[in-house]
Amino acid sequence: MPQWAGSSWYFMRYCDPHNDKALASKEALDYWMPVDWYNGGMEHTTLHLLYSRFWHKFLYDIGVVSSPEPYAKRTSHGMILGENGEKMSKSRGNVVNPDDIIRDYGADTMRLYEMFIGDFEKTAPWSSQSIKGCKRFLERVWGLMEIMTPEEGYSPELEASFHKLIKKVGEDVESLKANTAIAAMMTVLNQICDKGSVTKGELRTFITLLNPFAPHITEEMNELMGEPAMLAHAAWPVYDPAKCVDQTVEMVVQICGKIKARILVPAEAGQEEVTAAAKAEKAVQAALEGKTVVKEIFVKGKLLNIVAK
Repeated sequence: MPQWAGSSWYFMRYCDPHNDKALASKEALDYWMPVDWYNGGMEHTTLHLLYSRFWHKFLYDIGVVSSPEPYAKRTSHGMILGENGEKMSKSRGNVVNPDDIIRDYGADTMRLYEMFIGDFEKTAPWSSQSIKGCKRFLERVWGLMEIMTPEEGYSPELEASFHKLIKKVGEDVESLKANTAIAAMMTVLNQICDKGSVTKGELRTFITLLNPFAPHITEEMNELMGEPAMLAHAAWPVYDPAKCVDQTVEMVVQICGKIKARILVPAEAGQEEVTAAAKAEKAVQAALEGKTVVKEIFVKGKLLNIVAK
């Protein structure tokens, strides 16, 4: 059956493609259906994804399939637009040829940028400048080989950052937030470069987290580091939840709603401790001079607003 009719149930035919007596055998459909995760482009949300569910409901009502739903999870991904913000088309002259990008920047850069360009479910315009940024990021990652030290563990300066990074990337991959996972890796890369060195253990963790996004460069680095097994087969790094908790936080200090200072305090600090630290700041002292404190508005870990007259 052609067009929308055929595309509304083809995945059921995959369960038993050589059956010449029925759409598929009951045993095959019971075993394979429903589809675990069905993803399609946003332009197909109604003309395909919605219709496929309608067809499945009909087939369920007449007893052809045994599952009431065609898929357990359904998502729609966004569309990459041309640099002018319009849908890519030959007539508009704004088509980006992936072969040209791979030739000029490499497959890893192409892959990384497509995941970094924006939220999974939203449209985003192509940017020649941004893809150059992804290329520079990978070049900096490659350069970490030159500042690697032989230690296997995490350095005290970066230990908390790596535990947070493992947690962040793992959760973002599961929730299809590749762009924020990559952004987190860029932040930690900056911290490594500021420190001026990276342990072998830190670099191994970093390239393991980066591997799903840029497999070629990370597998090459892994081999040069002397690892016998591919990163694609390696266990995902494990984080310690206790080391993902900030020991200190930056709090905003306001006087009558106007910011006067930012202070670092223990994450669990209470109102009295924060107030004492705030009043030790010269800017706060100047703002309160000759005034009477009417009340204090305290939001733990975020804000202290002193109202004075």
